Amino acid sequence: MNEQENRMEFIADAGESCRLDVFLTARLPELSRSRIQTLIREEQVLVDGMVAKSNLRLRGGERIELHLTAPATMEAFAEDIALDIRYEDADIIVVNKPQGMVVHPAAGHSEGTLVNALLHHCGDLSGINGVLRPGIVHRIDKDTSGLLVVAKNDAAHNALAAQWKTHDITRKYHAIVYGIIRENCGLIDAPIGRHPRERKKMAVEPTHGRDAITHYRVLERLPLANTTYCEMKLETGRTHQIRVHMAHLGHPVVGDVVYGPKNQRYQLAGQVLHAKVLGFHHPRSGEYLEFESELPAYFSTLLEMMRNGDRAKNA
Repeated sequence: MNEQENRMEFIADAGESCRLDVFLTARLPELSRSRIQTLIREEQVLVDGMVAKSNLRLRGGERIELHLTAPATMEAFAEDIALDIRYEDADIIVVNKPQGMVVHPAAGHSEGTLVNALLHHCGDLSGINGVLRPGIVHRIDKDTSGLLVVAKNDAAHNALAAQWKTHDITRKYHAIVYGIIRENCGLIDAPIGRHPRERKKMAVEPTHGRDAITHYRVLERLPLANTTYCEMKLETGRTHQIRVHMAHLGHPVVGDVVYGPKNQRYQLAGQVLHAKVLGFHHPRSGEYLEFESELPAYFSTLLEMMRNGDRAKNA
């Protein structure tokens, strides 16, 4: 075993035949099997450079890399932060998250998150995801704006999570991407997995990635700015799915310095991506609910500039 900071590496013995989580539990007796399985689920374990599942059976000779981070000791606390609430009842709350707000506390973001604000507003949330992610059924990136539904109790959380698992959710995003998309609509079916070299990034991984499907539709072509305003509908919900898929298509989201050009044409706080429509069945009544939010100012202002051909650096 080689250890450098929080990184550990193992080589499975020749002829070794056991599950990945069993292998790591035997090599790291100080960690519980549930802790090992959590690390695997959070994609902190790579087998031959690829994300794997706990039940992967090792055959011998595989290189297993584990990134071990200390369990968070902080707890989310209530903060009096204004929320844009679009719906609320005893089971759920639907909020319109602004660009720049982190969804839940994590390293470097212990305060000012959506969870901090919700704890102040609601008093209590579902405890299924632990003290740092109470009520969080799904997430959107810090610099993506738009709609999320949060569970107030465990029953609601489980019912919503089941809909996410079966992809029985309506999720439509609006974005401005670089270049002119010629087709009026299309489908991107390209598996997504952890980037083989840059662990903080995702990438299209045809062999080892997980199924990822994005439908896109052109709403408006903006030739004066060489960009396209479009809508994306998700069938799956992989990390950074729209950003990775559009970059793979050759049309990265404007403002995305991770998957798009490092030198952006406009001075923006992040990617121009908005979770505009969210639909699901209510966890108690079963009634289908659908919500739509207007484009935020950062998005609509830039869109108008591009329509007018204004390529100024200040959007």
